[in-house]
Amino acid sequence: MTALALGPHLRHVSARTATIWVETDRPCEVRVVAREHGVDAGSRTFTAHGHHYAIVEVDGLEPGARVPYEVVIDGETVWPEPGSDQPPSRIRTLDTGGTLRISFGSCRRSPGTPEEFGYDALTAFAHRLMSGGDAAWPDVLLMVGDQVYADELSEEMKEFIRGRRAADEPPVDEAADFEDYTHLYKLAWRDDPAVRWLLSTVPTFTIFDDHDIRDDWNTSHAWRREMWAQPWWRARITGGIGSYWVYQHLGNMSPQDRASDPLLAAVRAASDDGGDAGKILDEFAERADKQPDTMRWSYAHDWGGTRLVVVDSRCSRLLTSDRRGMLDDEEFRWLDGQCQGGMDHLLIASSLPYLLPRTIHHAESWNEAVAGGAWGRRAAAVGEKIRQAADLEHWAAFERSFREVAEDVIAVGRGERGAAPASISFLSGDIHYSCLSRVTAPDTTSAITQIICSPLRNPLDGTIRRANRIASVRGVSGAFRALAKLAKVPAPPLRWRMTDGPWFDNAIATVELNGRQCTVRWETPRAETALTEMGRAAITR
Repeated sequence: MTALALGPHLRHVSARTATIWVETDRPCEVRVVAREHGVDAGSRTFTAHGHHYAIVEVDGLEPGARVPYEVVIDGETVWPEPGSDQPPSRIRTLDTGGTLRISFGSCRRSPGTPEEFGYDALTAFAHRLMSGGDAAWPDVLLMVGDQVYADELSEEMKEFIRGRRAADEPPVDEAADFEDYTHLYKLAWRDDPAVRWLLSTVPTFTIFDDHDIRDDWNTSHAWRREMWAQPWWRARITGGIGSYWVYQHLGNMSPQDRASDPLLAAVRAASDDGGDAGKILDEFAERADKQPDTMRWSYAHDWGGTRLVVVDSRCSRLLTSDRRGMLDDEEFRWLDGQCQGGMDHLLIASSLPYLLPRTIHHAESWNEAVAGGAWGRRAAAVGEKIRQAADLEHWAAFERSFREVAEDVIAVGRGERGAAPASISFLSGDIHYSCLSRVTAPDTTSAITQIICSPLRNPLDGTIRRANRIASVRGVSGAFRALAKLAKVPAPPLRWRMTDGPWFDNAIATVELNGRQCTVRWETPRAETALTEMGRAAITR
C-alpha cells in the first residue's frame, strides 16, 4: 500500500480554491475527497531524486468554507490516519468580508527537548486550536524563515547522515544534498503529531532565511566566493534551493501561477512513465543561485482590503564586486509595483527585519561602508570579517536598498499611489526576540510599523540576549550613528523607535485586521500545550 511520507499540507487558499501538498513513498494518484461537499480532486505525483510529490488543486468551494477532507491514494484512505484522535483536517477558504487573522513566526528548531530549546510555540498553538472553538482560528499561518536548520543539526539528523556517509566527510554535521534536506523536512513537520495536524488544516505560507540553506547565506560577494570554492557546495546549494521549491515555494503560489510555471511543467513531464526530474531541478537551483534575476521567490496575495507582500531578502540579493543590494533590479521593480495604496492595509513580510533597534541599524550601516572601502582596503578586510562574524546583514547593511524601500512606503503612506492605507506593517523574524517599532518621521497618513516575532523555538543564550537588550535601550544609538557618519553614511530617511518589547521567549504573533483597524498580539508557550499572552498593541491610530 502506498503511504504518505509527509503531509498533507494545506497551502495556498483563496475564497474558492485550496491547495493540498503531499509527499508519498512511491508514484501514485493522490486524491483529496470530501464527499458530503462534492469535493473530489486529484493529481499524479512527480518525482525528483527518488522522492514523490503531488500538489492537488481543489476548486469550486464557497468563501469561508470549513470542509473536512480525506487524502486517498490508489483507492485507499491514508489521511486521517487509522485510529487518529485528532479533529478532522479541514479545508479553510478565506472569507474576505470579516476579520482577517494572520499568525506568524520564525526560527524553529525541531526535534528537540524543552531543556534545549524551550517549549515549541507552534506545538502549543496547534494544541489550542485542537481544543478550542472555530471563532479565533487564524486564516493564514505565515512562517518567515528558518523553517529548517541545515547547519545546526539535531541528533536524529546526525544519525541519518551517519547512515549515508562518513562522519568526517564535509560538510561535517551539516546537510549536504537534496536527500539530507528531505529528512530535515520530515523531522520538522512530521514527527510532532500536533504540528503535522496543524499544517494539514491551517493555510500556510513561507519564505526562507539563511539557516534554510546555511548561516549567513549571501551575506556578501566575499561569502559567495568562499562557498563556491568548497567542493561540496554545489550539491548543498542545489539541494537546498531545489528542496525549498518542492517543500515550500510550490504551496506559496496561486493555482494560476502554478498553471503557467515552466519549471513545474518540465518536472511533471520528466516524471512521466517513471522518469525522475532531479537533474532538471538541480539545474534550475544552480541557475537561481548564480542568476537570481531568473527566479522570483517573492509573492503577493490580496485578501479583501489587505495586501500581503512576501519579499525574498536572501536569494535575490545583488552581490557583485561593484554592486550590492538586498534585491536585484528586477526584484525591486516587482516590489515597487506591489507597494500601492487603495487598500486598507499593506503588509510587507521579510524574513529579515526592515527596522532594527537603531543602535544595531547604525552599526550595520557603518560596517557596510567600511567593508565597502570607506576607510581603505585594510579596514575593508576587517569589516568583512566583522560582518560575517556578527551577522551584520539586515536591510540596514544594504543602505541603498533600505532607502529605496523607505521611498516606497513613504509614498504609499502619504497617499501618492492611491488612497493611503490605514497601516503599513513589516512582518519579520530572524533576530530571536519579538518587538514592535513605530515610524515617527516623516509624517504619513498611514501608521508605519515593524512587527517582529522570533523565535518559534530557538531562544538566544544569556550573553547575546543581554547585548540585544542593551542595544534596544533608547539613547545608546547616538555613538553608533556618529561612527556611521564618520564612514560617510547618510542619515536614515526614517525615524523610528521601539515601543513594545523586546521579549526573548519563544513566541507566535497574530495580526488581526478588521476594516481599517489593525492589532497584534504575541503569545508564548508556558507549557507544551498552552499559550500565554506576552504583549498586545494597536497598530492603527
